[in-house]
Amino acid sequence: MKRYTQTLIPPNAAAAAAPQGAAPARKKLRKKLNHQKRRSLIAWWLVTPALALLALVAGWPLLRTLFFSFTDARLDAPQDYSFVGLDNYFSSTADGSYGVLADPLWWHAVMNTFWFSTVSVSCELVLGMLLALLMNQKFRGQALVRTAVLVPWAIPTIVTAKMWGWMFHDQYGVVNDLLNKFGIIDAHPAWLAEPSLSMWAVVITDVWKTTPFMALMLLAALQLIPGDLYEAARVDGANAWQRFRRITLPLIMPAMIVALIFRIMDAMRVFDLIYVLTSNSEATQSMSSYARDQIMSYQEMGTGSAASVLVFMLVAGVAACFLYVSRLNDKEEK
Repeated sequence: MKRYTQTLIPPNAAAAAAPQGAAPARKKLRKKLNHQKRRSLIAWWLVTPALALLALVAGWPLLRTLFFSFTDARLDAPQDYSFVGLDNYFSSTADGSYGVLADPLWWHAVMNTFWFSTVSVSCELVLGMLLALLMNQKFRGQALVRTAVLVPWAIPTIVTAKMWGWMFHDQYGVVNDLLNKFGIIDAHPAWLAEPSLSMWAVVITDVWKTTPFMALMLLAALQLIPGDLYEAARVDGANAWQRFRRITLPLIMPAMIVALIFRIMDAMRVFDLIYVLTSNSEATQSMSSYARDQIMSYQEMGTGSAASVLVFMLVAGVAACFLYVSRLNDKEEK
């Protein structure tokens, strides 16, 4: 008869069977995680004062605006109000008063703002790219060209609007004078008075002023591209367009997206340029101009606050969409 013996396994056999280097590895990993937590905690402590200041400067006014958007407060007596719910957003009464979303003038301002943002930012992107490619080349007087490009961006918006207002004057403005000399037009159109031309005048002025911002952002990205990539592409026989499409454009895309986000957010909040250049006419009225009129001209603090909240939501929504698309592109590249 066979005898079977049972082998007793000591309690620490599993630990003895494990690789001898596992314990130091776990200890090293734990130490690394603790170090990362400490760095994260220090970072939060350093950022907290800035976040508190931002909440005080931007968060509190935003909350107050949101609060007044649910009231019937007036600018001459903001302390006397009653809650009206969403009437400032949706209502439409028989006496001709509208909530913001029921007012046709609001939707006209929305269309003006989106048209202005799309056309101006598109032109600035194309012209900014051309300027950035030019300034990225090595030539005599490069520093002077870069300094001169900064001049329009450095001029205050109010001064820019006044200056271009004189240039667009129908009788003695330089724009009509040049167009007549080159035979493009044979009349003296009133750029700032005609509804079909006034928005184009605003776009031209905005493109002249803010194209340097786009050019500088793209130039900073271009200077980070290693020159060896272009040399290798030339050796492989790639022409200028292929080098731009295969090397330049993909590598500057993150900086381009950031520049577009900043410019679109700024363009959608445009107020001072339109207000000074065209006296806030209905043909060029933006969303910010509409909100200002409700508060200042009509004393309707509740309706103006509702319009301001909608402007904030639209601008934040557009920025969020751009960030979402950029993250999708990053995931596809990875």
